[in-house]
Amino acid sequence: MPVLGLRGRLMAIGVVGLTIGLALGGVVLLGALGFVLQRTVDTEAFRTADAVALLAAEDALPDPLPVAGGQVRVQVIDGQGRIRAASIDADRLVPMVRPERLNRDGRQRLEVPAERVGLVGPVRVVAVPAGTAADPLTVLVARSMADVRHSTHVVRTILLVAFPLLVAVLAGVAWRVVGATLRPVEALRRGAEEITGRAGTGRLPVPASADEIHRLAVTLNGMLDRLESARVRQRAFVSDAAHELRSPLTNIRTELEVAQRLADRTDWTAVTANLLADTDRLSRLVDDLLLLARLDEAPLARGTGPVELGALLTEVAARYPSPPVRVTLPAGPLWTIGTVEELRRVLANLVDNAVRHAHGSVVLAVEATSTTTAAATAGATAAPAGAATATTTTMAAATARAGATAGATVGPGVGAYHLVTVTDDGPGVPVADRERVFDRFTRLDDGRARDDGGAGLGLAIVRELVRRAGGSITLTDAPQQRGLRVCLLLPALPALPSEDGQRLTARDGDLPPTAHR
Repeated sequence: MPVLGLRGRLMAIGVVGLTIGLALGGVVLLGALGFVLQRTVDTEAFRTADAVALLAAEDALPDPLPVAGGQVRVQVIDGQGRIRAASIDADRLVPMVRPERLNRDGRQRLEVPAERVGLVGPVRVVAVPAGTAADPLTVLVARSMADVRHSTHVVRTILLVAFPLLVAVLAGVAWRVVGATLRPVEALRRGAEEITGRAGTGRLPVPASADEIHRLAVTLNGMLDRLESARVRQRAFVSDAAHELRSPLTNIRTELEVAQRLADRTDWTAVTANLLADTDRLSRLVDDLLLLARLDEAPLARGTGPVELGALLTEVAARYPSPPVRVTLPAGPLWTIGTVEELRRVLANLVDNAVRHAHGSVVLAVEATSTTTAAATAGATAAPAGAATATTTTMAAATARAGATAGATVGPGVGAYHLVTVTDDGPGVPVADRERVFDRFTRLDDGRARDDGGAGLGLAIVRELVRRAGGSITLTDAPQQRGLRVCLLLPALPALPSEDGQRLTARDGDLPPTAHR
């Protein structure tokens, strides 16, 4: 059985609804018309009966009674049912209504058979009390309902003929209107059918009318843009990952082939060392890719517990020689909430990058600050002449978001989040590249040598982990524009003392593998 399309279903619903509405309207119209015509007949009959009753009260009843029209009969009967007076066409022996049906004390409306009165069609009789208490009379006025029946029949016939024609005409008009309304939808369907996703970025046609279909087309095109961007990123990610994975595998294969050709002359100690280095590099790359994949799939989450930032910075810095790595601790403990392993990974990646590019100094620091102070700090450390305006704006917005996320204040004068900085005196990062370095597989020109740097996943991992912790990260110039400063904002918590009253420290453990800028 074929299924109706949207246009057919809309038409069916509209036609059925219109038919039911017109049918109900016709029934109501006929009922109202019949009621009004019947009330008109009753009103005229009562007017005639009241005039005759007035004559009876004055004892001036003529015989025959004068009436207008041939479809009216009038009788005046007494208490015994005898006819005292009648109109010229009325029966003078038999009353139009049996005496037992009459109410001598009130006005009545009655239906009587037509043959009893001598009229055509149903007959409406009204009864009005008249006379005196000593000689009570009743005036009966009968009117034929044939004209009323004929009028309602004519109207019903007109409705039965006109309503189907009206429904047909309106259905035709509605079919055209619905078709014109759905034409943009059909254009969207054809446009979507032509989008193959193989070459170029297909777009759906956007109708000129500013209605729901226009907004739907705009929304769908925005979705296609996002899907295309995601596809481009995915292709670039797969291409870069394949390239990065192929390099160590090629090195391993080359080492093994050379060792096989040289046979007894092979220095297996050197070969083993080289293979282990390439295997370690390949393992780190795979671990980083798996971590990024898990971060992409996992929902954003605030951490699992309180972490004391000063202790965490001290722990991470202890894994590097001093100098160049130094730590500037605050006067008291500064707490944030998060996962210790993830925050340790963030700091390890940042310090590893700083040590690799620094000339001789890497400084780790943490301080409690406020939204205004952090924004001013970002602006003061940025390049002059508006070179880092975008970075400053990003920093201010990020600090505002972090402050709103924390939602708490640590004591008088302490802000709602903490600012962790990692500063080195290396070559720094150009302002134009400070956002790009957070992209995956991004290495700047001076860091492309694989012996000096990683696969370009370190800062991408840092950004994702910082987002999970409810914070933000930006890059600015170091003081006096000598080197790079990484500003990390984390939500603040009140200081939590340990059982012995000393500052709690982060849990010990080995640093996870790090990736680099």
